[in-house]
Amino acid sequence: MKGWTLQDIPWDRFDRSRVDPEILRVVKAAAMVEGNGGDYSTYLCNVFHDDPAFQQVARAWGGEEIQHGAALGRWAELADPGFDFAQAFRRFADGFKIDLATSRSVRGSRSGELVARCIVETGTSSYYTALMEAVDEPVLKEICRNIAADELRHYKLFYTHLKRYLEQEKIGAWRRVLVALGRLRETEDDELAYAYWSANQDEGAYDRRRYSRAYARRAYGFYKPRHVERGIAMVMKAVGLEPQGRLSAILSRWTYRFMHFRHQRLVRQGA
Repeated sequence: MKGWTLQDIPWDRFDRSRVDPEILRVVKAAAMVEGNGGDYSTYLCNVFHDDPAFQQVARAWGGEEIQHGAALGRWAELADPGFDFAQAFRRFADGFKIDLATSRSVRGSRSGELVARCIVETGTSSYYTALMEAVDEPVLKEICRNIAADELRHYKLFYTHLKRYLEQEKIGAWRRVLVALGRLRETEDDELAYAYWSANQDEGAYDRRRYSRAYARRAYGFYKPRHVERGIAMVMKAVGLEPQGRLSAILSRWTYRFMHFRHQRLVRQGA
């Protein structure tokens, strides 16, 4: 399947009058995280150091993630001529680093690492789909459509390799659930908060709690129940549970209510 390039984006259709300043802030942050795909690719190649087939997948994945960051960064520069994507990304990369010296997965096994990657791709696929449906600006809508499709394809790639490693490592469903829960908790770690601060530095000195809340207030508002339901089904599949069963339905309702409640509370608090 032929991928897209930056030249495929209809940049000439950019409409400044349809730029939402609140959405612009989270797009700038997303550009930081996506642009860091090279380091994550290196980490994965280290963990799967004796698996050239997976390393090829990881390198291709990393290149596409970097392209996502470049597309979002270029759009942000159009929307805000004072924004310098390269400068903001250097600030982010200098302050947020992952361990590139290790050859062992932080998840405890290669299967666990692949579960975590599936969780990340679930989140990004759902996020960019929700963002695509929320925005009015046509160029950003096209970028998000392309990225969401890539992230879904990435999920399928990682899931394919997960099945292969499960045959070797025999990691049970509940161990996979624990990995998934751990990765979901990391959405509150430094990466998104630091990315938001690095890209929107006009708001003061870095404070993880403050910028995590600032990001969540804006991002959570894009989600509709259908986005959450789809995401929960993908998570359930990755951990080896029934994606369309009763538990999935319950978790979808609970997750959406939590996100909606938190969004409303952060709006009231002016986070």
